[in-house]
Amino acid sequence: MDELTREFLIESQEGLDRMERCLTDLEDAPENAELLAEIFRAVHTIKGTTGFLGFKRLEKLAHAGESLLGLLRDGKRTADAAVITTLLQLLDRLRLILKAIETDGDEGAQAGEAADAELIDRLEELQAPAQVAVAAGTARRGPKSGARPKAKRRQQGPRDQGSRDQGTADRGPGEQRSDEVQAKAAEDVPEATRDVVPAAASKAAASGAAESTLRVDITLLNRMMNLVGELVLTRNQVLQATASDARMTMLSRRLDMVTADLRESVMKARMQPVSNVFSKMPRMVRDLSQALGRKVRLEMKGQETELDKSLLEAIKDPLTHAVRNAMDHGIEPPDARAAAGKDPEGTLKLRAFQEGSHVIVEVSDDGAGISVDRIRNKALERALITRERAAQSSERELLQLIFLAGFSTAAQVTNVSGRGVGMDVVRTNVEKIGGKVEIESRVGAGTTLRLRIPLTLAIVPALIVRSQGQSFALPQGALSELVHMGPEQAAKAIEWMEDAPLYRLRGKFLPLVFLDRLLVPPQEGCTRDRRRDSFIAVLDADGRRYGLVVDGLADPEEIVVKPLSPVLKDIGLYSGATVLGNAELALILDPGAIAVRAGIALREEGPHGADEENEAEAAGRMEYLLVSIAGRQAAVPLEHVLRIEQVPAARIEYAGMRPVLNFGGQLLPVEDAGGLIGAAQNHPDTRIIVVVCRDNGRQVGIAVEHVLDVAAGGDLVQAGSSRAANKLTLLRERVTGVVDLQGVAGLEEEPLLAASY
Repeated sequence: MDELTREFLIESQEGLDRMERCLTDLEDAPENAELLAEIFRAVHTIKGTTGFLGFKRLEKLAHAGESLLGLLRDGKRTADAAVITTLLQLLDRLRLILKAIETDGDEGAQAGEAADAELIDRLEELQAPAQVAVAAGTARRGPKSGARPKAKRRQQGPRDQGSRDQGTADRGPGEQRSDEVQAKAAEDVPEATRDVVPAAASKAAASGAAESTLRVDITLLNRMMNLVGELVLTRNQVLQATASDARMTMLSRRLDMVTADLRESVMKARMQPVSNVFSKMPRMVRDLSQALGRKVRLEMKGQETELDKSLLEAIKDPLTHAVRNAMDHGIEPPDARAAAGKDPEGTLKLRAFQEGSHVIVEVSDDGAGISVDRIRNKALERALITRERAAQSSERELLQLIFLAGFSTAAQVTNVSGRGVGMDVVRTNVEKIGGKVEIESRVGAGTTLRLRIPLTLAIVPALIVRSQGQSFALPQGALSELVHMGPEQAAKAIEWMEDAPLYRLRGKFLPLVFLDRLLVPPQEGCTRDRRRDSFIAVLDADGRRYGLVVDGLADPEEIVVKPLSPVLKDIGLYSGATVLGNAELALILDPGAIAVRAGIALREEGPHGADEENEAEAAGRMEYLLVSIAGRQAAVPLEHVLRIEQVPAARIEYAGMRPVLNFGGQLLPVEDAGGLIGAAQNHPDTRIIVVVCRDNGRQVGIAVEHVLDVAAGGDLVQAGSSRAANKLTLLRERVTGVVDLQGVAGLEEEPLLAASY
């Protein structure tokens, strides 16, 4: 394929994507001149370029569509449901032909000429004088009542509107031919429309974008990411090899900083907004609304949230299945909703947001919800679970059965769903990319399907743990806290309930899983010696909270994830492999798979979706980490705490007058209000407790004397002060100052700690 044809295919697909978004919006605003101009430009550009390249089949279809769009643009025809449906069919046909050109190099004209002729006839019928007159009369009288059901979409915000306004903004350089074609299209727009999209402004915007953007093949970006991964591995090894060499310290530190910046830049180059996937949904919801006889309002939020390109492609199918299930099984027909006292028009919500190292994509509906009893009966009917397990399983555990292959509660199979493959595909595809799927449902109130997607698969922060003389990587995304357990403490703190070990953590029982027992199951009658120090990694994985007991800990590292061989993958405890900074191979533990293997039960949720750990937040209270700084009690918002580290004083350096810690490939500013670091200047082996926090995307550290506890408290207003730093909370009946993380990051000059009483 020559370069000119390749550019034509890319531009045409981009134009059709914009056309699809505009057509779904046009149904709610049939006389919107801006939308009509955008659709006209897309078809006109394809028509003009196909004639030059000799694609006759495309040219005929585009010409028929352009003629109808000309009537719409001139106000001689109204964009009613029949017109929009036919234009969407035209769009699908154009895409099909473009795909054929991309794969086979030709239009496949002989096989599709009959279908093309039928579509062209429909387009010409809609241009007939009688049809135009009827449409004009309807426009003067207003739309008829009782129109066929359709999907509506609320205003999406400035970013989404901007994606339409830009036209061809995201185009590559050297596209003079395309600019001329689009300028010609703009000249054909009547003056009333030019007021909305001026030809000169459109061309200037395209020219400016062409100078500042460049198309890069995704395979090249993948290659760059792989090379950055190898560079990260090399950096880790260099840092460990030069840790005791003072002459190499500055060079290794420079390598560390450059590697971190390069990794961040390459990752940003691969990021794309979720709107690239969400933009396909209005068309789907419209078509399904008409096919199923539903009235549905689609709401989309967080479309500016960015995700790695490869992951964005991977969630297209799961998101499609989730929307189809919500439309078919979730939202009821209008008469059924009215009988239940609901608005006849249902609501389908798509929401995306970033949470830590993951992007959460939610599909929510206000439909009938999922009957747990029906799921239980279907599972028993198909012998998927035993009656004993069904009786012992909680409602939340029973809900997970819908992800089993072949499981379906549909009364009949339709062309939309009911074959038992949709939800299984959702879970399988999401887990392939290291993500997780969660579901919540209430009968009569609706269902929420939550996809938890990692920001990137290539490089992730991990805690290195030891067990059975081997090193393993534990992803920090699932890690809540670490607990040190001495030999005497282990004998007292661990309790047993029917051979299940439990650890009492802050008054609540935490189920334990011993990693060494998973790796090498003990022989019958043989017990392992626990008279040694061990550590409990408290994990939250797929709604299961437990403690993983390991023999030792090493420094956290940024690890490069490598795929597993089929033999290791079948074990079911690992999600990948990596090479550590000391050149040692390590397997990456899968916290979710470990929880399932150990039989850890799902946590029950309260009536409003808040589990026991979130009761304080649900009640309007916030959880804090209580620490001791300079002999006073202070509080750090627990949601900002990433981890608690004990580091030798020798590892803490100075940038100017501020202590900094080289941690995980970046320099963390460390606040030392208690003077602990200064006091340890002459004692490099003294270990300093550093609470590592995240604030507005930056990581900061706080040197503390002791970590006391975790407690919930509410905000207090300090009389006579409005300073943000002077935030107080009431913890255990004591007024406590809250650490100002912005002050630690150097963003403010106000005191770190509010007054403590």
